[in-house]
Amino acid sequence: MSASRARLQRIAQNLGKFHKPKPQLREAAKKTKWNVLRGDKVQVIGNHPERGKQGIVKTVLREKDRVIVEGVNMGVRNIKGDKDRGIPGRSVQIERAMHSSNVQLVDPVTGGPTRIMRKYLQTGEKVRIAKKSGAIIPRPDILSFRKRPVNSIVTESDTSEDDAWETTYSEYVPVAK
Repeated sequence: MSASRARLQRIAQNLGKFHKPKPQLREAAKKTKWNVLRGDKVQVIGNHPERGKQGIVKTVLREKDRVIVEGVNMGVRNIKGDKDRGIPGRSVQIERAMHSSNVQLVDPVTGGPTRIMRKYLQTGEKVRIAKKSGAIIPRPDILSFRKRPVNSIVTESDTSEDDAWETTYSEYVPVAK
């Protein structure tokens, strides 16, 4: 390999180290408060082609400041086939991510989009309140379940219950002389 080619490769490798993230990702990293949670009913607002449609939030991509809404912003995804196995290729409609600023929570009373504010109840519970009607927007029930369930299959490599509860530590008491 020539010296000039090696120098160009070194420059290309160093560019990766100092590459700045895109402005959208930088803004998403600054964000600390999220109004929209997984399982919320939202409506598309703004100058979006799907404006006015309502749906349930399937996923919140916080690192990209985007949300995926069920049945909204559909796009075609081509799936490759396998000629050897006789599986044909096909096109599938899937939901695409949209920027979180293009959706607003749906007011439970009016059924329209609303901004929210946060307040503490007398019980000390923090809740989201719709600005239009003043109604409390509850946390979605789906958040009480784990997205990925805990593996509960017991194998021989797991510690037995008797070994786990066995007392292996006794408090050290110095002997007085």
